Amino acid sequence: MTGIEKTSLSLGFVPLTDSAPLVVAKALGFFDDVGLDVTLQKQNSWATLRDKLHAGILDAAQMLAPMPIASTLGLGCRARKIVTPFVLSLNGNAITLSDALYLELKAHESIHPDQPLSAEVLNSVIARRSADGKAKLKLAHVFPYSCHHYQLLDWLKSGGVTLSDIDILTVPPVNMVDFLFSGEIDGYCVGGPWNAKAVRSGIGYTGLTSYDVWQDQPEKVLGFTADFVDQYPQTVTASCVAIERACRWLENIPNRFEAARMLTHSHYLDAPLDVIAPSLLGSCLTHEAAAPREVEQYNRFYSSKDHGVNVPSTERGRWLLNKMVEAGQLSSEDSASVSIDEIFREDLYQAISAEFVQA
Repeated sequence: MTGIEKTSLSLGFVPLTDSAPLVVAKALGFFDDVGLDVTLQKQNSWATLRDKLHAGILDAAQMLAPMPIASTLGLGCRARKIVTPFVLSLNGNAITLSDALYLELKAHESIHPDQPLSAEVLNSVIARRSADGKAKLKLAHVFPYSCHHYQLLDWLKSGGVTLSDIDILTVPPVNMVDFLFSGEIDGYCVGGPWNAKAVRSGIGYTGLTSYDVWQDQPEKVLGFTADFVDQYPQTVTASCVAIERACRWLENIPNRFEAARMLTHSHYLDAPLDVIAPSLLGSCLTHEAAAPREVEQYNRFYSSKDHGVNVPSTERGRWLLNKMVEAGQLSSEDSASVSIDEIFREDLYQAISAEFVQA
């Protein structure tokens, strides 16, 4: 591509399986092909990644889909206008319970690993703990303004669980397995590979995936400050073209095994192949003593049948806003006043599509 204003780019990511498009674009030279020298910078928490993007330490970042909205509105941080021109992935999360909680549930309830777990089974545990004067169940998500948080809430509410009977915490993805092992939490909603890691370690039971809660909603997006987009529009387009090429490459299942190998590197996930590969291949590990469950759409990056996977549409942005309202993070009145088309920039995505047509 020609006319790129800034050729060196620092791109932040959190070590998760669905960072695959960024890693693939780097490893296979797709960034190089569009004239970009990209450095992928691993961050241990979403708050750290957000703050570095706001400060300009990072030029761009893999972000949780609700994060550009939260940043722009100043929810949990000083307001900074963040925009997304590209949806990196759909689905990809799961809810994992500690092995101790799983065994307690199994002793009193009918649990079927080949089916998504209903939160309704938690009610008996909650009642027993309350009667015995024990601490509440502690469940974690990765960030207040995350699909993980909203998926956890929706799952609990679907099972008739009273939210005040549960303690809900925020824990960085990379710390989830350690917190589960130590007993500091009883379960969590997180992305890969940290669900499979708990199962492989014999300390967790993955009861359901985010696809079982919501189907094909945005999970990760590519975020830039609005100032960066205004100053370097061709750089933004070039980076998205390279990443979309990676997303298209990832549609091919055999390619995903190769992507899993890339992700094992210490610069990226620094995790074994057997905890990274399953979700990429449509397999949900459930428990060390049970067979995996097939979830074909566990991770989605692109679809040649549905070209809307990567589109940051206003409908998707508005849907996420509604989830923020449901979670009590935003009033309906404030939500209605948000110009979501200035955050979820479908117009910028169209420029990316035009580049592919020209190619």
